[in-house]
Amino acid sequence: MAKAKTLKKAELKKLFDVTRSCSRYVERDLTMLQLTHYCGMRVGEVASLLVGDVLDADGKVSTEIVLAAHSTKSKRARRIFVPRQMQRQLQQYINTLVPTPAPNTYLFSTQKQTHFTANTAAQHLQRLYVQAAITGATSHSGRRTWLTELSSKGVGVRVLAEMAGHVSIQTTQRYIDVNDAQMRNAAELI
Repeated sequence: MAKAKTLKKAELKKLFDVTRSCSRYVERDLTMLQLTHYCGMRVGEVASLLVGDVLDADGKVSTEIVLAAHSTKSKRARRIFVPRQMQRQLQQYINTLVPTPAPNTYLFSTQKQTHFTANTAAQHLQRLYVQAAITGATSHSGRRTWLTELSSKGVGVRVLAEMAGHVSIQTTQRYIDVNDAQMRNAAELI
């Protein structure tokens, strides 16, 4: 099976721009995409999020999301550290949900007001990539792009494996793309 495409910055911008201009549910779709690209979440993890997973007791967006073991591929609970730009996007999305749903309500729902399954969420994100004319991208592209981007910024593979919820660093290494610019920069470290 081919690896999901790792997006370049221009492709990611295009994806978000096309989503902003074409989606009927802009904030929902941007939030789902950004959770994969900025937090490295799997699409099934995104689909299983509850409102209470992203809001603290005061109704503010949390700086961390704790994924329950039953929501992760490895069946191990893990913490997702939410960057500020993702916190802002989550808040924008939450603001569109009037009134704010109960904490035990799924965060994302389809146009038919049912929650996304991992499969329907994957199909939905795939349609967004197709709409943006990004060939080779899948619902897993966000996760691969996130890991590659963090690696290129010098984050160690052990930290990446922990953040991604991988038991083995070999799994993490398979996600990371290496390009000429990274190798050129590495050569200059001598």
